Amino acid sequence: MKINFKIALFSALFLAFAIGACHSSKKTTYQKDYLNESDAARNQRMEWWREARFGLFIHWGLYAVPAGEWGEKNTYGEWIRTTAEIPLKTYDGFVGKFNPTQFSAHDWVQMAKNAGMKYIVITSKHHDGFAIYDSKVSDFDVMATPFKRDILKELADECKKEGIKLCFYHSIMDWHHPDYLPRRNWETDRSTKGAKFDRYVTYMKKQLKELLTNYGDAPHVLWFDGEWESTWNSEYGKDLYNYVRSLKPDIIINNRVGAHRDGMAGFTAPGQFAGDFGTPEQEIPATGLPGMDWESCMTMNNNWGYNKADKNFKSTKELLHNLTDIASKGGNFLLNVGPTAEGLFPTESIQRLKEIGEWMKKNGESIHGTLASPIGSFDWGRVTMKTKGENTILYLHVFNSPSHGQIILHGIANTPMGAAYLAAPMTKSPHFERVDDAIVLDVPTKLLDPINTVIMLQLKGKPDIHMVPVVKNKLTTFVESMYVSLADEGGNAEIHYTLDGTQPTIFSATYLTPIKIEETTTVTARSFRDDQPISGTMQQSFWKKEPKASTPVAAAAPGLQYFYFEGKWEKLPPFDSMKALKKGTVTNFDRSAKNKLGENYGFEYRGFIKLPTTGIYTFSTASDDGSVLLIDNEMLVDNDGLHGTKKVAGTLALQAGYHEFIVRYFNSVGGEDLKVTWASETMDEQPIPDNALFHVKAK
Repeated sequence: MKINFKIALFSALFLAFAIGACHSSKKTTYQKDYLNESDAARNQRMEWWREARFGLFIHWGLYAVPAGEWGEKNTYGEWIRTTAEIPLKTYDGFVGKFNPTQFSAHDWVQMAKNAGMKYIVITSKHHDGFAIYDSKVSDFDVMATPFKRDILKELADECKKEGIKLCFYHSIMDWHHPDYLPRRNWETDRSTKGAKFDRYVTYMKKQLKELLTNYGDAPHVLWFDGEWESTWNSEYGKDLYNYVRSLKPDIIINNRVGAHRDGMAGFTAPGQFAGDFGTPEQEIPATGLPGMDWESCMTMNNNWGYNKADKNFKSTKELLHNLTDIASKGGNFLLNVGPTAEGLFPTESIQRLKEIGEWMKKNGESIHGTLASPIGSFDWGRVTMKTKGENTILYLHVFNSPSHGQIILHGIANTPMGAAYLAAPMTKSPHFERVDDAIVLDVPTKLLDPINTVIMLQLKGKPDIHMVPVVKNKLTTFVESMYVSLADEGGNAEIHYTLDGTQPTIFSATYLTPIKIEETTTVTARSFRDDQPISGTMQQSFWKKEPKASTPVAAAAPGLQYFYFEGKWEKLPPFDSMKALKKGTVTNFDRSAKNKLGENYGFEYRGFIKLPTTGIYTFSTASDDGSVLLIDNEMLVDNDGLHGTKKVAGTLALQAGYHEFIVRYFNSVGGEDLKVTWASETMDEQPIPDNALFHVKAK
């Protein structure tokens, strides 16, 4: 897995060579272009995966031998070879120590199955290049260890017997193969002379052919990773996607086969090749992504690979809430276990899988084969949905009983047919009734299950559910006036609204065109059909702001002043009180003054930004690692701290003209992105152009 996209990226010294070595591959022509697939064919291929909702991730390899410990530190994981800077010859010594005699494919598969998991994704090869199967094209595999057993073969046989789908994680990045480029920055002992990236790609395809043809109906998913280095690009990704599916047409492939993934958020940039599903890592999208397939992968503790000192395990309650939250948003949950070098799951992982399984035995119906909630999320819990025949079932996952003892579900036009506790159908059913547009259920203070009590609410007919009217405006602040746009996303209702905070009725104003407001105003809206309310009430305040005055600037010159610093930081230091190693002027956020390794450095850019019109402006930084942006000495964007590429934005009312403008940025190691953008009511988000940046020359 990734560590924040920061470690193990290329040095500037090797970059030019690496890029030159990697773009000479000839495009392969396949009998069928699997990138152009009908919706019907795709839906059929994805059907089992969408129904599964819950899978087991297993990170296992040589890194289990040191168990997270090297030198004086014990915080390493599966990235230990590069994070601890272990020379290749030293790391190869782990091959002779990898002998997991306590490994049992039967036990592993049973634990996954009993936990309610429908598929397993295991690392056939991680970034270190070691294969845990019998590879005929490499000696760096499990057959070179004292164990000498094909782990994937044993798992494939057991999974088939138990009805579990076996899937493989295969790293595009390879720190061991002599033709993989680029090298790690610290690997000064490994020359790149004679290395050819295309030759590595050929080797990788040979390994993939072994995986795709030697294990029966496995793998059902190929889960790629390690695609973020500059040597890999979308064209390689498209070719690899077609190659894999030419060998196994029904296989599912994640988006990391291509490039342009948005960091840990796990989704590919719009318009770019994105495989079959997105891969958020260690996070859950806030609102889900309707119409898109995605899977959140998460660790149980802090590491993907085994670390004997890492006891920071999430509770069963948190894991079950994560599973439910993800299912309620239409995604899959891939939960990781890092086995020991002996072949055992950690005791804490075993216990959590057991407890999850106990809940799933009674409530798995509310997870497997469900659809995303049609009515959003709630403070009391989450909702999943199924359609059965002509009718609909809402599964109400109650994490905590509402203080007033009732669950109120607005916007449901269907007739309720019945309610029952899924895990205890013989228990007295919750009382429910219709009140206006809502269905109201009574919930006891003491829940049947303190972690997640599931109430099954049956509705007559297909879902006829109406969310509150939606505000289409991106901003809720304005300077002089604003037009507020509303929409009924169901498309078959009439919106009535008020501007004085009162509840809309059928006699309130009807929304026909955007509403013009010139003062701070609260818009309240509700959808109606046949003169009856069919949704809850939306209420949104819009604030009139006084713009910050511009600054008169005499003799402004194009560009920004920059100040360059070096140091090892985890957060931005006080650059304004430090002595710069270099300084000068740049037309934009140029970083060519950085050191050759592109590590442990920082910049402060100072000057003015010239705004063409008075209005509301949004500025953002997307950086790896930290950055901040100040307007008129006011912190507007705080994107500080060690992290992978992360975007943070801030909004401000500003007068046309010059405003003092400061951007501070630092990079530790690895990825060193910095993008600074602006947008306004009349301008889409875009990089700040050179002609908007100025400075005053020092006298």
